[in-house]
Amino acid sequence: MNGRDLVRSMKAVGSAGAAQRLRTVRAAWRTRRADAAGLPARGAERARVPGPVQDVEPGPGGGVVRFSRSELRITVAVNGAVFWGWDGAGPEPSYALAGRSPEPDPRAVLEPDKDGGWRVVAERATVVVSRHGAVEVQTPGGVTLRRDLPPRWWEPVDGGTARWMQRSEVAADARFFGLGGRASGPRLRDGTYRLWNTDPGHAFGPGDDPLYLTMPVQLVVADAATHLVFHDTTWDGTVTLREGEEGAGSGHDRPGTSELRMSGGPLRCWVMVGTPARVLLAWASLTGAPALPPAWALGYQHARWGFGSEQEVRRIVAGYQERDLPLDAVHLDIDHYDEHQVFTVDHDRFPKLPQLAEDLRRDGVRLVSILDPAVRAEPGNAVYDAGTVVDAFVRDGAGQLVRGEVWPGESVFPDFTHARVRKWWGGLYEERLGQGFAGFWHDMNEPTSFAAFGESTLPRSARHALEGRGGDHREAHNVYGLCMARAAYEGLRELAPRERPFVFSRSGWAGLQRYGGTWSGDVATGWPGLRASLSLVMGLGLCGVPYSGPDVGGFDGRPSPELYLRWFQLGAYLPLFRTHASLRAGRREPWEFGPEVLEHARVALAERRRLLPYFMTLAHLARRTGTPYVRPLWWGIPEDRALRDCEDAFLLGDCLLVAPVLDPGADRRAVQLPRGRWYDTATGRAYDGPGQILVDAPLSRIPVLARAGAVLPVRGEDGGLELEVWAPARGRTGGGLVVPDAGDGWEEPEIERYVARRQGQKVVVEREGEDGVSAPPHPVRVRGVEER
Repeated sequence: MNGRDLVRSMKAVGSAGAAQRLRTVRAAWRTRRADAAGLPARGAERARVPGPVQDVEPGPGGGVVRFSRSELRITVAVNGAVFWGWDGAGPEPSYALAGRSPEPDPRAVLEPDKDGGWRVVAERATVVVSRHGAVEVQTPGGVTLRRDLPPRWWEPVDGGTARWMQRSEVAADARFFGLGGRASGPRLRDGTYRLWNTDPGHAFGPGDDPLYLTMPVQLVVADAATHLVFHDTTWDGTVTLREGEEGAGSGHDRPGTSELRMSGGPLRCWVMVGTPARVLLAWASLTGAPALPPAWALGYQHARWGFGSEQEVRRIVAGYQERDLPLDAVHLDIDHYDEHQVFTVDHDRFPKLPQLAEDLRRDGVRLVSILDPAVRAEPGNAVYDAGTVVDAFVRDGAGQLVRGEVWPGESVFPDFTHARVRKWWGGLYEERLGQGFAGFWHDMNEPTSFAAFGESTLPRSARHALEGRGGDHREAHNVYGLCMARAAYEGLRELAPRERPFVFSRSGWAGLQRYGGTWSGDVATGWPGLRASLSLVMGLGLCGVPYSGPDVGGFDGRPSPELYLRWFQLGAYLPLFRTHASLRAGRREPWEFGPEVLEHARVALAERRRLLPYFMTLAHLARRTGTPYVRPLWWGIPEDRALRDCEDAFLLGDCLLVAPVLDPGADRRAVQLPRGRWYDTATGRAYDGPGQILVDAPLSRIPVLARAGAVLPVRGEDGGLELEVWAPARGRTGGGLVVPDAGDGWEEPEIERYVARRQGQKVVVEREGEDGVSAPPHPVRVRGVEER
């Protein structure tokens, strides 16, 4: 931007806006100057490939293959995951792994293969290394799932970080999923996707990429098997995907391709092979079990940027109570802070915040606080002064504090890649707990620093501890939000050890599920934004982050009553069910959209409350198995290509199929059914899959179908646990799992297993245990026997 452009923009937005604009211009120029001085010039580069095999060194679970210009280490872990790293890269250190790398499988052996290559044969996969460095992953039956061509590095002649490229081929029928939160998914079409956590600076839609939470995790689904590949490198990069094409029996198939280009970091990856459930189980065992949210966090939550005062919060909560609408949490945005400074309260507008929190909790409503990492750089600010004492903030190469422009004004940023800083920051949540807050949502933690041009983040030359290894923001940027979530989660466990922390974060990286979940960010109001919301939730679940949800109604605009209601109905079946909007977007309370919308929203809220035991069961199963709550239709049948291409419906656990209405004016919609019998939960009508059906979708509801034989835990009319059983098809059985609610502590309740079968005209439900079967300890309601 030149001076003439700056003057023009200042006139356009007025004096107040011009002052803000001027600060962001200064922040952008500071970043450019810092990077110009702090980053080495790349200069001339030298390309390198591995070259031919020279020798090998067998070891536990695999071994090392040495080439003339590189070396490759392969290890098969006891959980079935395969690791390989080039040029001495090992599994550790890693921000993705939950603790130490798993032990190698002693049964896996590096052995000679044909044409001068080598291979490692394991129980779930075979890894073949060619004599020139191509790496091929095969099923135990010998079907190739992925072939990585020999990688290529570009190394600065004068020394420095090498950038690299890895080209891969997959089966012609394969489909790509994953890469974190992508608005264009869940199936990733041909195109280039950036791996750099980014605040787009505006409400986003399907065409925006990248977004707040990216990760180099691909889930690839093909007829032969599903595999997950994770390149454990936190640097900036891109992935270019191209789906393959089958040759219609001619034998000339075109494979799908993936080209990963990284600006630095180690070339190392993990691969897991099997069914989707087995792959996600291995991924969770590697990167950590998903945190279990407290029970209230599976209910309905309401947020608004601009509550403005304690009186307004009380008025909104009273509005829900007067209309008999369930409400479980209220979220306070940055406007409750004193001049937007984190860990403060504006006592003029919220004079008795602890009393407000206590009164709301008495009515079953929790308070949730927003938290940003930016700390106003001003002596006298308690957080700034305390952080300065412990040297908590990010510095540049010259030792000066890195400053950015965020909501509080000129700000500094804690270095969450240092254990001491995480400990200090986690202790600050004591102030939030003292104010009565029960949960926390992290925002602006990509991290974001406003800039008039260039990237809205810290200078790439900013220095970080990186757990004592030292490095700059090029390596630390993508894990900044992850480390902030870790600081909060670990701090809360110490401050309130009897309660499960509730933390969800706008940004993060692989392993975020260990500390909580995420939301879909500031999605644009509109029908494309509604569709993008579902894509993000499904994509994140396939990357191991099962707890997420969108801003119901969109963040920035004013939705029509129909759009709001359809979004609300979708949100009622997603893990995080939250309305949220910007200052300019107006209210998001259901009664603001007219009496018809209010009544239909009441039905959706009642159904969400009725299904809370089912959501709690899904949360426990996600913690124990890594399986997401929200699953694509192909989850149990990945070889069904019609299901692989279906993106407008999803499975909620094993029992329910949800088909949201994603287009305006629709009162019917087509639904692709997996095999088996399915019941319309509203009419009781039975349908047999596989195949496509047309079902009614009136404004009052969205289609939801139950699998025949399903046993769902639901909330009965008396508030207790009840089993809703959908009759199995004749000659078949069904069943389900139930995890009774054990409160918000750390007790791990026992999983109850039930089987349902027909006995003449009756449906019998029994609980399975170590001592055989017994009668269920809960009331049972059978559906689907006489309903039509």
